[in-house]
Amino acid sequence: MRRPGGGHWLLLLVASAILMITMGARQTIGLFIVPLDTATGLGIVAISLAAAIGQFTWGLAQPVFGALADRFGPGRILVLGGMMLAAGLALTPFVHSELQLILVLGVLTAVGAGAGSFSILIGAVLQRLPPERRSFASGLINAGGSFGQFVFAPLLQGIITGFGWVTALLTMAAFCVVTIPLAWPLRGHGGGRAAPGPGEALTLAAQLHVAAKDTSYWCLHLGFFTCGFHIAFLVTHLPGQIHLCGLDPLVSANSLALIGLANMAGSLGIGWLGARRRMKSLLFAVYFTRVVAILAFMAAPKTALTFYVFSAVLGLTWLSTVPPTAGLVGKLFGVRYLATLFGLTLLSHQIGGFFGAWMGGLAVARFGDYTWMWYADAGLALFAALINLPIREAPVLRAAVA
Repeated sequence: MRRPGGGHWLLLLVASAILMITMGARQTIGLFIVPLDTATGLGIVAISLAAAIGQFTWGLAQPVFGALADRFGPGRILVLGGMMLAAGLALTPFVHSELQLILVLGVLTAVGAGAGSFSILIGAVLQRLPPERRSFASGLINAGGSFGQFVFAPLLQGIITGFGWVTALLTMAAFCVVTIPLAWPLRGHGGGRAAPGPGEALTLAAQLHVAAKDTSYWCLHLGFFTCGFHIAFLVTHLPGQIHLCGLDPLVSANSLALIGLANMAGSLGIGWLGARRRMKSLLFAVYFTRVVAILAFMAAPKTALTFYVFSAVLGLTWLSTVPPTAGLVGKLFGVRYLATLFGLTLLSHQIGGFFGAWMGGLAVARFGDYTWMWYADAGLALFAALINLPIREAPVLRAAVA
């Protein structure tokens, strides 16, 4: 079994850099909701629907592009994704109708981001690493995505304030073009793959059949569904909540940046613990921490300090679900089709994300605030904590299909 050398560290750094840009683009969309509404007059419900469709489309793109990356290698997929993401962001300022916004922001941008996201990047790197290195590698790549949120949230808010939201979107589009040359080291399938794990000899269709019959795999899906609801609601509507509280827009940017910064620590910590603790126990702890944080936030006065503390605590759990979830998928089924199988869990994540983003807009339009969404978020986080407890952490062994 090969140990990671300099080449593997290069792949880790490149994957982290790509995710930094693609997630930086996705996780800062909430900063543009109010400017978009003001400029286009489309309304918060229509814009929330476009964002919700984008959440679902991003998830749908994961298993599709994951399967293509498993078949043809991730390099071409990443280049295609970078081009689509840049084009979608650059075209967004020129939309004039709800349909145009859905096609550009909800489809083109989301598909491009999906082609350069978790399942493709984590799958590409983990296939080249031995099992004991995979959890930390997932955490490091995931931390790259969080660093993107930390960097781009205040940067884009500063550009919005100083030069306008259109300039901010075009600047983000230019950064997305950088992912195209970064994809070069990840071209092809690469050599030095780790030794085959459970299910490595199966065809993709046979592996999907095995996974579909496994209860633990479905528990991961259900937990990730609630995670998607939580993440999409917050990334889309936390700036709106801050706006309703009459606070400065800079508080929104700082809150998103704090989430990203704290999640870097959370992702690296979870990645390190994943090689030493049961991954389902880590998932329980992450989801239950969200329950406590949300209930405490609801009871606290809505000051800037409250939002900053809330963001820091949430940041520790923000995308810390990714390393143990990817790790469990690899542990159950091996890494040969990890991009596809993990991509499917991300699809469930983003189905939840669709409802989180969309229902947030419906709630504020109907009730004038997000109170009921916070209750729903806390309830779903508790469900996610509990549904991970029955997961069995053992390889799913099946006879190879000829």
